[in-house]
Amino acid sequence: MKLPAFFIAHGSPLLVLEDNDYTRFLQRLGSDLGKPQGIVIFSAHWDSPEQLITVDAQHETQHDFYGFPEEMYQLSYPAPGDPALSRRISELFKDSNLPHQPVLGRGLDHGAWVILRTMFPQADIPVVALSVDSLRSPEEQYNIGRMLAPLREEGVLLIGSGGLVHNLRLLKQKDQPEQWALDFDGWIAERLAAWDLPSLYAYEKQAPHVREAVPTYGKEHFIPLFYVMGAADEGRAAQLMIQAYQYGTLSLNCWMFD
Repeated sequence: MKLPAFFIAHGSPLLVLEDNDYTRFLQRLGSDLGKPQGIVIFSAHWDSPEQLITVDAQHETQHDFYGFPEEMYQLSYPAPGDPALSRRISELFKDSNLPHQPVLGRGLDHGAWVILRTMFPQADIPVVALSVDSLRSPEEQYNIGRMLAPLREEGVLLIGSGGLVHNLRLLKQKDQPEQWALDFDGWIAERLAAWDLPSLYAYEKQAPHVREAVPTYGKEHFIPLFYVMGAADEGRAAQLMIQAYQYGTLSLNCWMFD
């Protein structure tokens, strides 16, 4: 069965401890998806000028955050890797002449394990993590995703983990969203529904309130969107599954691409 690809906002690391509409949605989504053959995840928290691929047989859990409750540092997500799937990805990259490198022993960062632990708590699905490159053009990021499209026919779930509105310097002490955040997400939603690639590629010049939503120091959270869109280039169908906000400006949304 051909699986859709997803962009999933991972919010704050505390998401993994929370019980709210968004976490309950992720739990239902994981249940509905069943048990894929494997998961390939682009995480905003692995930004590299080289395309990197984990090749581990077993992942450790990164606690790549600070100042959180002690309970957070006791959590783990001991998902297996899949060296065979890693090799398959390498073959697809080679076919498209994309330079890439294997990485052993990195573990899963919180951009990956926070949402995977919520969706698939048994940690029994093999995971391969891929880096993103915030210095590439959106078109290049999209084309890397296109290279991985065959995996969807092979029972592999592709996820981009990040955040469309993700500016930690503008967080508020309320969950009611700021109007500028709504305006930005609304602009993105309209372009995704139309699969308007020229406008999306030019989001930095065209989207309203783009500097607040995607600060220059935080582009890595937005760009996983392009990678997973590319994996759905053949169908070009986008569906917003849920939209929520925390702290006024932290967008929690899930987009499905098919």
